[in-house]
Amino acid sequence: MGVTIHFEGKLKDLRSLADALTFAAKFSEERAWPFHTIDQPEVTLKRIRNEQDWDYVGPVTGLEIRPHENSEPCRLEFDNDLYVQEFTKTQFAPIEIHVQLVELLHCIEPFFEDLKVEDEGEYFESGDLTLLAKHRDRCFEVFKEYLAQPSKYHGPLRLESGRIVDLMEQD
Repeated sequence: MGVTIHFEGKLKDLRSLADALTFAAKFSEERAWPFHTIDQPEVTLKRIRNEQDWDYVGPVTGLEIRPHENSEPCRLEFDNDLYVQEFTKTQFAPIEIHVQLVELLHCIEPFFEDLKVEDEGEYFESGDLTLLAKHRDRCFEVFKEYLAQPSKYHGPLRLESGRIVDLMEQD
């Protein structure tokens, strides 16, 4: 459940990495979105390739952007092969946040050999704000149905990582 933007792809080269991150930082600054640099010598990233779980272990570089307090962070976190695989849930933030994150992805797309985006709001593909609003509305309808059972479900909950869990079952 939710309205989430999933994206993955491989940058063309190291110059594209620098250009994409510079652009994303400027884009964030123009919108007063807090962000910080990601530069770690060794991390484990949980990923899926060909519908199979696999872990990347090694150095990463990039940016973590916080577009809104009610959105998940957008992590442009690239591995040693210049590959990124991430997602950002936006349904609890204003609709404009989703639109602007899609705009950011479109703007940095030329730096990629191939960028695949799966937008659960269908805005990336269509540019249709009405369709995005329809997906968000449906999400909240379902959310309210679950929360109507207060002894069974509660949420949303923000994790320390910044990720948002829509619903949790009560113990």
